[in-house]
Amino acid sequence: MQETMIDTQVTYRVEHAGKLYVIEHVPARVCQETGEEYFAPETVEHIQSIIAGHARPVRVIETPVYDYA
Repeated sequence: MQETMIDTQVTYRVEHAGKLYVIEHVPARVCQETGEEYFAPETVEHIQSIIAGHARPVRVIETPVYDYA
């Protein structure tokens, strides 16, 4: 059976407390067949600490929001 998982870096997006957070260069294992992303527990903890600690962002982007209706 061929391994379909690769180690790479992804851009992680999450909404928390009404704000959208984008974290770039997050280490992940990604399934080449499905695109599913898997994160180590310490990676998830680090993402949570970035958001909870209100770390200074490297840049700020403006994002349009649309209503599907």
